[in-house]
Amino acid sequence: MPGERDVLLRGLEAFSELGYDRASARELARRLGVSHTFINDRYGSKAAFWRAVVDAALGSQLTRMAPAAPGSGDEDVVRQFVREFYRVNIGEPHLALLMADESARDTERLDYLYQRYIEPTLALVVPSIERLMASGRMARVPMDVLFFAIIAPVAGLVQEPFARRLGRPEHLSLAERLARAEALAGLVVDGLLAPGDAKRRSSV
Repeated sequence: MPGERDVLLRGLEAFSELGYDRASARELARRLGVSHTFINDRYGSKAAFWRAVVDAALGSQLTRMAPAAPGSGDEDVVRQFVREFYRVNIGEPHLALLMADESARDTERLDYLYQRYIEPTLALVVPSIERLMASGRMARVPMDVLFFAIIAPVAGLVQEPFARRLGRPEHLSLAERLARAEALAGLVVDGLLAPGDAKRRSSV
């Protein structure tokens, strides 16, 4: 019988690869290496198991996001947030894939993700973003547009089959993967904070 940590990790892999609806109780049991009644016996339902998987993965991920140093300016707060967001996704690509899949579906699961994890996390950086926009150091764009500009590039860090077709070497070390995350964060944030015609960009 696998331990709790292994069960939750295998569950994350299954949900990220199959999607919630295609991850039947029997298929989950097969991937977990347990009996077909295990999920209901241990967690009560597939939905409750999904929440346990998400809680374990996101709780661990968010605790690894180092905050900006006390007294940091707003630009540094945004830069640190984006850098850490990309860095932790390197360590848990299955979670990024699950989040991308669930974000496209208007379900109670998305409500759970948003209310419990996404909204509180964004609240850490929204005040800095609002001040940067108000001061003209960042283009005034709708918040949803801004956050998709930050979140969407995560695909470039976790969608390995496509990335390899674009020329990424097949066996990158962790240090090389983290360097790519750092480069991506710099590219995104420098674009958001690009000096010059912020007024023109905000009118788009």
